[in-house]
Amino acid sequence: MVSGELSKGLPKTADVVIVGSGVQGASIAYNLAKMGVRDVLVLDAGDLLTGSTGRCAAGIRAQWGGELNCKLAKASLDIFETLSDELGMDIGLHQGGYLIVAYLDSEFQQLKRNVQLQNSLGINSVILSHDEVKERFPALDISNAVGFTYHHRDGHADPFLTTLAYIEGAKRLGVNFYFRTKVTGIEARGDRVEGVQTSKGYISTKVVVNAAGPWARDIAQMVGLSIPVEPEAHEIVVTEPVPRILDPMVISFSGNFYMQQRPNGSFIMGMGPEPYAHPKDQYSLTWKFPYIMAQKVTKLLPALREVRLLRHWAGYYAVTPDRHPILGESRYVKGFYMSVGFSGHGFMLAPITGKLIAEMIIGKKPSIDVSSLRPERFEEGKLVFEPMVV
Repeated sequence: MVSGELSKGLPKTADVVIVGSGVQGASIAYNLAKMGVRDVLVLDAGDLLTGSTGRCAAGIRAQWGGELNCKLAKASLDIFETLSDELGMDIGLHQGGYLIVAYLDSEFQQLKRNVQLQNSLGINSVILSHDEVKERFPALDISNAVGFTYHHRDGHADPFLTTLAYIEGAKRLGVNFYFRTKVTGIEARGDRVEGVQTSKGYISTKVVVNAAGPWARDIAQMVGLSIPVEPEAHEIVVTEPVPRILDPMVISFSGNFYMQQRPNGSFIMGMGPEPYAHPKDQYSLTWKFPYIMAQKVTKLLPALREVRLLRHWAGYYAVTPDRHPILGESRYVKGFYMSVGFSGHGFMLAPITGKLIAEMIIGKKPSIDVSSLRPERFEEGKLVFEPMVV
């Protein structure tokens, strides 16, 4: 069991120390070990899956508006499709597709441009007519919708199973995980990382990876870096199980919602921040959220009007100003790498970003050029905006 790692004493040295054991940290650790780096430690201040990964909706989509996100998402989807076999554990992948619903003409025009871009990159998304949507997904009330796009390979995976599979795969290759081990400082001598101070002792290392999700800014400050990653609390509700009536994830940017029916019949749903009293942190909830959420989804899916809510929780997005992640080594502190700021999409991109960060660390040319997502782009004024975010 993963918790068994708690009984081991903390090593004095490591080739790489990863801060954060969520899906990003776990993927990076596995990929490093797969590439031959054996002395890898993963530290987490909390317990297994108590951060953002364990609180996400776990959607996976290749339908994006920016070229780089399309490339990253497609590459990640390719990995997801073979990941259960590679790691030897079921990750709960279900590819029921994503149906994107536009309620504004301008939004539909953007979605059509997105499809052209996606098709040019090998993503076989399509534009669906009202009649096609009615025939394929008859439970939906689409009378107010303007247009739709769909990609059959999109879907979701289980965030618990996926992260556990990465952790177990990494452990088999020699990676050690330490929970309830808080990083309290990072030593940098000159412009280079020298070690990590934790609540359980000091670790000498030349490489530290910041995969701390919504706490990434605090970790970066330990080496004197200021990164624009803000924790933003989002809420999610889950219904009781009902007979299957909807296969794809349904999402709308103008409607500001997403919902999907899980394999057990429950619906999971959420939305971006709206003008009401938001939760203060990832453990706080608001009574208005379920009310507003219900109003949104029952208009589109009337069959949910009599369905009872079962659970309600909150979690953090780690948000950047351009809604793209920060990937790569700091220009100012050598050996300090970041894989943070995914703005709610760290789970779906973790298979490929874990590989890319590992490639950077071992000095290999990254499989996808993500230099535009370098940490310094904000001070350079070279932001890479992504419009397709809920």
